[in-house]
Amino acid sequence: MSKTVVLGVSGGIAAYKACDVVSRLRKENIQVNVIMTKHATEFVSALTFQSISQNPVAVEMFEPVTNWDIEHISLAKKADIFLIAPATANIIGKIANGIADDMLSTTVMATKAPVVIAPAMNTNMYENPVTQANIQKLKDSGYIFIEPGYGRLACGDLGPGKLAEPDLIVENIKFLLNKTDELKGKNVLVTAGPTQEAIDPVRYITNKSTGKMGYALAYQAALMGAKVTLVTGPTNLEIPFGISEVIKVKSAQQMYEAVTSSFDEMDIVIKSAAVADYKPKNISDSKIKKSDSDLVLELDRNKDILFELGKLKTKQVLVGFAAETDDLIANAQKKLAKKNLDFIVANDLKQEGAGFAGDTNIVKLLFADGDIEELPIMTKNQLSKEIYDKIIYIMKQK
Repeated sequence: MSKTVVLGVSGGIAAYKACDVVSRLRKENIQVNVIMTKHATEFVSALTFQSISQNPVAVEMFEPVTNWDIEHISLAKKADIFLIAPATANIIGKIANGIADDMLSTTVMATKAPVVIAPAMNTNMYENPVTQANIQKLKDSGYIFIEPGYGRLACGDLGPGKLAEPDLIVENIKFLLNKTDELKGKNVLVTAGPTQEAIDPVRYITNKSTGKMGYALAYQAALMGAKVTLVTGPTNLEIPFGISEVIKVKSAQQMYEAVTSSFDEMDIVIKSAAVADYKPKNISDSKIKKSDSDLVLELDRNKDILFELGKLKTKQVLVGFAAETDDLIANAQKKLAKKNLDFIVANDLKQEGAGFAGDTNIVKLLFADGDIEELPIMTKNQLSKEIYDKIIYIMKQK
């Protein structure tokens, strides 16, 4: 069933960006009803928003009645999310102080939907103590803010006050529309990406992991209401929306320290990172120069993080990954038992559609009680939901 966003557009030059927000929301099959202040219509016409949203645009409080609905009440009830973008200092001040003297401020007062505010204004206006006090007052009352960006403003000033980019606003809205409370109150730790083991200042040992699976798992946990800590090796990915804490590491030792230091606080730990098994015994302080002879690297074993966590496990649901090229089930079962896991996610790297870099995965879930469940090819986001569904079931049995 399609969700509905009521978008309030107040009078600032950033109003033109709200057109892009509406367009992006509609492409996600989200219904949009727009309310504009009179000042907003000086920057963008109501017809523009009507054409993009494919819905009538409300501006005047006392337009001729076309049906028996009281419009500001009807729109307030229709909203799954109420978004104000751009939000000027004026509209923020009105809402913070209970002033309802136009269609937008009146409808905000009447809605029970979550209200998301994306400020956009001159830097001095944004940093004014009165504006900041109004913003804090609204945050304390449960209003959600999408912080403005930093840059050159229309007036020529340089500083905070730019409307957040439309794609960021839309990601916020999508997250809020789809958020559940299935993992509310739970602390989840996810590891992601590769590790890097230094050889010298410019070289290192690593692997082909991109972090996509781990990042999908972190996002899904946040989407299900958990407080999420993401411990990530080096990747080129954007940090998923909704993550409470991000710890960036490089080496296996750094990942071990980050994970073990917070393990006791966690309810769920998923180790999806591809951690290097070995590291150079000696790290050169200077770049190793090429010579006519071969170079031999002596390697030491890294700590097996998942094995160490298995020894520390008390209340936690502990999940690991096994990426194999041969004897998938046998190797995964050994890891499952040795590392005291609740279950392990095993995938065959030789299978098309599975493994590193891609957006899909094909896995088998091996459980501590001996059960094996084979899943079809699916996106890594879909697989993340499957994994948490299994975790929730296990938690209920404990």
